[in-house]
Amino acid sequence: MMLLLPNSTAGARVSHAEPLEWEERSPCVEGIIPVIYYSVLLGLGLPVNILTVIALSRLAARTKKSSYWYLLALTASDILTQVIIIFMGFILQMAILAREVPHTFIHTVNVLEFAANHASIWVTVLLTADRYVALCHPLRYRMLSYPERTRKIIAAVFGTALATGIPFYWWLDIWHDSQPPTTVDKVLKWVHCFTMYFVPCSIFLATNSVIVCKLKWGKRVDGHRRRVGKTIAMLMAVTAVFTVLWAPRTFVILFHLYMGSTNNDQRLHMALNLANMIAMLNTTVNFFFYCFVSKTFRRTAGEVIRSCSPFCTGHGQPPANGGFLHSALKPLGLLENVSL
Repeated sequence: MMLLLPNSTAGARVSHAEPLEWEERSPCVEGIIPVIYYSVLLGLGLPVNILTVIALSRLAARTKKSSYWYLLALTASDILTQVIIIFMGFILQMAILAREVPHTFIHTVNVLEFAANHASIWVTVLLTADRYVALCHPLRYRMLSYPERTRKIIAAVFGTALATGIPFYWWLDIWHDSQPPTTVDKVLKWVHCFTMYFVPCSIFLATNSVIVCKLKWGKRVDGHRRRVGKTIAMLMAVTAVFTVLWAPRTFVILFHLYMGSTNNDQRLHMALNLANMIAMLNTTVNFFFYCFVSKTFRRTAGEVIRSCSPFCTGHGQPPANGGFLHSALKPLGLLENVSL
């Protein structure tokens, strides 16, 4: 009786006596390096994202600014991605259970994984559009942007992300590709690449280009230009990092669809592993961008840490003078409105 072996080209030939669940398992069981990498990424990324959620929640409550809610939603979607994809998809399903799970579980996790991915990227698109309107159309922005409206938009995006994840229940496991891809599989992979990479990146390029040109030729005072320049630098960093980190996975998926097979090409197998590892790094880096750019975010994150520390005097309360409060109430550099 032929058994499924890791990275074996013969692994796709399974006796008919095997249970149906074997048809849904991947012939690839992850090695130790990806397991260690994902464990470290989850152990580092989940705490910093939780810290980011708490800090942004406090800033959103204090300033009533819509853009804080977009950043909050982006961080929440990163947490969902870490829990569903990194923990459930990679660590639990691949490493702990070695994919010995019912096919219904695999496909249900697929739906949640794609829903989390869609939410994360399209919240980033909303953030980019919000900054575009704020910087290029400030009067219209003041009329259209307020927290209640923003929360409704975010809720609609998350609901739409879940709905658009449902078709990916039929996503063919890339590791289980002994048969040529079906038409449904080709359609799903192209839809995934367009909705997760090509369309969002085109929006990032267009809006960022317009913003830069607007600021380059606009008449602004020097202090204002420095603050806005920091805002644009932050926005471009977030979008550029996404573009770079997700590019390998997108192109490996398309190459695999037409040119290769992980069963027959160990190099493609390794490339897909590496591309997934690089893409998941995007769920952790935003916290460090916020800390690097914004003193206000650093102060608020420090307040959260001190409030949770038993060694702080006064149970982690901020100083009684008004210095910290004034700084916390000052809008985050990334999120400040544009005044005429």
